Amino acid sequence: MWLMRRALSQGSLEILPCRSAPRRARFPAISEEACLTAMHLVVPDGRVLVGGDAVPEILRRVRGWGWVAALFSLPGARPIARRVYAWIARNRMRLSCAIGGEE
Repeated sequence: MWLMRRALSQGSLEILPCRSAPRRARFPAISEEACLTAMHLVVPDGRVLVGGDAVPEILRRVRGWGWVAALFSLPGARPIARRVYAWIARNRMRLSCAIGGEE
C-alpha cells in the first residue's frame, strides 16, 4: 500500500473504488463484477490492463521502481506474475488483516 500512496502523492495514479459513481461514469465498459475480481488500470492511450498485467505499468509510474517493471520483460515473468497476482487477489482480505492494513 505504501507504493500506491507514493504513486498517488506524485500524481501518477488515480484510484477509483469499484462501486463508486465516478468509476461507473468514467469507465462504464468495466463491469463492477470484473472490477471486484481484479484491479483495472486504464492508461492514457485507452488500453485497459487487468490484474497482474497492470503491475509493471504501475511500477513504471512510481519513481525509482521502473527497474522492477523491467523484470517483467524477462522470459516467463508475466505468467508467474499473473499467478502471484491471482493468489494475492483471492487472499487479499486475509493478507490485509495479517499485515494490519485496510481493504
